[in-house]
Amino acid sequence: MNKYIGHFEETQKTNGNIGLAAHNRGYENNYFSDLKKLKEGDKIIYKYKDFTKEYEVTKHYIIKNTDWTPLEGTENNRITLITCVENQKEYRRCIQGEEIKK
Repeated sequence: MNKYIGHFEETQKTNGNIGLAAHNRGYENNYFSDLKKLKEGDKIIYKYKDFTKEYEVTKHYIIKNTDWTPLEGTENNRITLITCVENQKEYRRCIQGEEIKK
């Protein structure tokens, strides 16, 4: 995560629940520095190689750093973004979005 956004290996890369993590401050690359500004209804654009998909934020909440349930498999296409909560090392910020059907 020092150079790129991390992908949770147990999650999908193009369909289902895509789980990603990145730093939000204190490192050379803080890709999720503005993640806390996202709110329900905002758009997330996900690009992986030649693949692009758009999501709408449906949830923005705080989880314990031991809570892996947001990364569980889903039947619908979802993206889950996780980063630290400032000065609260036992918590993580979790943003989830549902695919925008075109």
